[in-house]
Amino acid sequence: MKKTLVLADRLSGPALWLVALANLLLVAAFVATLLLIGGQAHAAAPACVGKDMLAEMAAGEPARLEAIKAEAAKTRSGAGRLWKIEKEGLEPSFLFGTMHMTDPRVVTLPPQAQAAFDRSTTVVIETTDVLDQAKMAASLLSSPDLMMFTDKTTLTSLIPPDDLKTVEDGLKERGIPLASVIKMKPWMLSAMISLPACELARKAAGEPMLDINLAKEAQAAGKELGGLETAKSQLEAMASLPIEFHVEGLVETLKLGKRVDDVIETMIVIYTNGDTGLFFPFMRAAIPAATTGTDGYAAFEEKMIVARNGVMATNAEPFLAKGKAFIAVGAMHLPGDDGVIERLRRDGYTVTRAD
Repeated sequence: MKKTLVLADRLSGPALWLVALANLLLVAAFVATLLLIGGQAHAAAPACVGKDMLAEMAAGEPARLEAIKAEAAKTRSGAGRLWKIEKEGLEPSFLFGTMHMTDPRVVTLPPQAQAAFDRSTTVVIETTDVLDQAKMAASLLSSPDLMMFTDKTTLTSLIPPDDLKTVEDGLKERGIPLASVIKMKPWMLSAMISLPACELARKAAGEPMLDINLAKEAQAAGKELGGLETAKSQLEAMASLPIEFHVEGLVETLKLGKRVDDVIETMIVIYTNGDTGLFFPFMRAAIPAATTGTDGYAAFEEKMIVARNGVMATNAEPFLAKGKAFIAVGAMHLPGDDGVIERLRRDGYTVTRAD
């Protein structure tokens, strides 16, 4: 079976990394919802049609799948979504990996995670700014250049002429006239178009993402609520990447059309199986171009993953000092030598898998 290989060959580095954007930034997932609500009427969520690429590999390219799994097996802390955090003199806390999605398979906590959440007195998510639309809007409006071109630049001035029709047609298929977004930064559009129609429809209908659902449940239960980052810091990290990287990713994502649904479905399968160490080997296997060390990819990895892992680990410590915290961050931030788990271990915590 060559379907998976064909898909892999067509995915460029920027395209797939920007597909992962909404699961690397809680703010991006939230902004995508605001964009959709602002431009489209609510409708019943269409059926999700994405296919599991790993299952296709198992059927048609088993050797390739085994190579991906072998790489994942070498990843530190690459199995498990729930982790217990301990240090002498402190009450234990828990770290849980999330996906910033509304998919029922994602939103429903596993029993062990639900028990840890119920026992907690403090719940921490990436940023609490997304819980207050007025506060979020104020944060966005305070730095309009993070979302919009404030000079004479337009989106069309940055898109190669040969790709302009592709972009215009791709946006039109999604009900977005190009003229209506001509001043919008390309990463804003990528946050919306890289998610399946079913996911966007659920968000627009008001169904909460896992992180926001946890925060609201915490508030209802009278738990203390905290955040590790601000909306503005997340926006600044994304906006700091090379504009060429954003433009290329937008164009390539639109070229792929609904095929990105397969990538999202595969990421959900990886997530629900708790195989967090499989995320990056899967993406690297699907995008050989991303392994060449381009400036855009290197900047994306450093600013969106590595640097933010450090911020999360550092900012988690005051909550860990109080004990009985349930800290929820994107699952992609957990594994690896520079992941949040290993950073906490280097800071003197004992971190063990709890699911």
